[in-house]
Amino acid sequence: MDKREKSKPDMGYFEGRLHYYPVRVFYEDTDFTGVVFYANYLRFMERARSSFFRLAGISHAELLERDVPLAFVIRKIEIEYKKPARIDDALLIKTSYDRYKGPRLWVSQEVWRGEELLTTAYSEAACIDLNGRPRRPTPEMIEKLQPYFLPE
Repeated sequence: MDKREKSKPDMGYFEGRLHYYPVRVFYEDTDFTGVVFYANYLRFMERARSSFFRLAGISHAELLERDVPLAFVIRKIEIEYKKPARIDDALLIKTSYDRYKGPRLWVSQEVWRGEELLTTAYSEAACIDLNGRPRRPTPEMIEKLQPYFLPE
């Protein structure tokens, strides 16, 4: 592996339909007690969702360069904090894109520290144009995500 390969950010990996994204908890991620600040779990999960897309062959930059630029927003999220993550913890974010309908995608995520489940989240993302109007994901995007959706 050359220097350029070694310096690329880690995008995680797929096992079956699940994407695994490693996260290290840094000082900046914690509150004054050394526990991860609750909103930072959302940041970790956003990185995992975006890395899933990249590894599946979907580029946010390319979506913005289309004749009708597209983007994704989180419409709704339900999160349950079960146990706290702490400074220096090595976490693993498990992400699955479960299904889609029209402009919406449903996503399940879990945050693990070793064998301990720390957090679960269920979100509904929407594909939109730059005016905020709902748009269906492109057929190419659905084709790339199809192997990862739950069987119907």
